[in-house]
Amino acid sequence: MAFYVHPNCQVASFILNTLGWMFSMISMGLAKWRVWYLLSSAAPSQGLASVGMWKVCTYQPNSLQSRPIACHRYTYSDTYLPLDIRIAQHLLLAASLLSFLGKVLTIMGLRRVYAGQLQKDTTCNLFFISGVLSIIAGTLIFIAVIWNYHSVINEEGIHFPPSFHIASRPDWQEIGSSVPVAILAAFLMLLSGLLTISYQLSPDNQVYPEVSQGSNCRVHSFANPR
Repeated sequence: MAFYVHPNCQVASFILNTLGWMFSMISMGLAKWRVWYLLSSAAPSQGLASVGMWKVCTYQPNSLQSRPIACHRYTYSDTYLPLDIRIAQHLLLAASLLSFLGKVLTIMGLRRVYAGQLQKDTTCNLFFISGVLSIIAGTLIFIAVIWNYHSVINEEGIHFPPSFHIASRPDWQEIGSSVPVAILAAFLMLLSGLLTISYQLSPDNQVYPEVSQGSNCRVHSFANPR
């Protein structure tokens, strides 16, 4: 049995994976994973504090300084970071790496399809592994988001160094705008992975790209006479 596969499915999956990877990188760089309100704090940082995965920023709306926003970046040697942030850092880094590897495998598979260098086992495995990596990456991001949400709901504090001039616990806190970006990244990666692994062939199948005008991601099969 020969299968004719329209490669637009994998092109769409590659685009979704790329967008998910970009949003994942953006969410890691943003500081607003948690927003702290320090209205009753006696520290100089009285106002707002945005706690991210790699930095914390304070904002004093009534400050007379030229830069009312001050940011402090974390390092791996910082021992004051709680366990949830440390784990989330590694989860997001792993998700970005896995998503990038998935993109590389998808490109290799598409290159084989368009160049006509089709080996049923190798090409199918490239797409399948890419899809699995994307699903794992999206799951890791969701875990980081859920853990961050759990910390906010429980109103957990962080003992920042005295030089940061940030209270260890805010008056109250809420989810920041970085979280929706991370959720979107996870959703795109999961969708990309599910679309990619839909390209599967049985051991007795041969792959041929079909050139057509439509963009439907369908697989047409034709039985070979024996």
